[in-house]
Amino acid sequence: HERLNRGVYVSRKDIVGDHVVTTYDIRMKRPNREPVMNTGVMHAIEHLGATFLRDHEIYSHNTIYFGPMGCRTGFYLILKGQLSSMDIVPIIHEMFTFIAVYDDEIPGADPVSCGNYQDMDLKGAKLEASVFLNETLEKMTSENLIYPE
Repeated sequence: HERLNRGVYVSRKDIVGDHVVTTYDIRMKRPNREPVMNTGVMHAIEHLGATFLRDHEIYSHNTIYFGPMGCRTGFYLILKGQLSSMDIVPIIHEMFTFIAVYDDEIPGADPVSCGNYQDMDLKGAKLEASVFLNETLEKMTSENLIYPE
């Protein structure tokens, strides 16, 4: 964590039944070197990202999980299959573009659907998504795709 940059990384690959399941580390903040995101921002990104992936023409069938890291520096995405970090950059870019321009009610932000529906910060989520797009996803290098040794 002391040298980890913002980026998209393969965290691990597991065999589940007959399938490979890959966990991706979508790191939006440099751990222990940048302020973390607040819970309202994280929660809004979680709802919007999960909705985007659930409704995606291709990725809806391969998405197992999208959710926040407890340290509040990013998100985990678990997909069926063995794509590389670089392979998923286009869908991550598409997802964060969706979040950056989203301008409606946050899906699932109601007391029936969510256990903490009032802790949502759409404005902050859009800002963080825009920063991640502009400063990381649009300028990807190996430092943003491969864990440092």
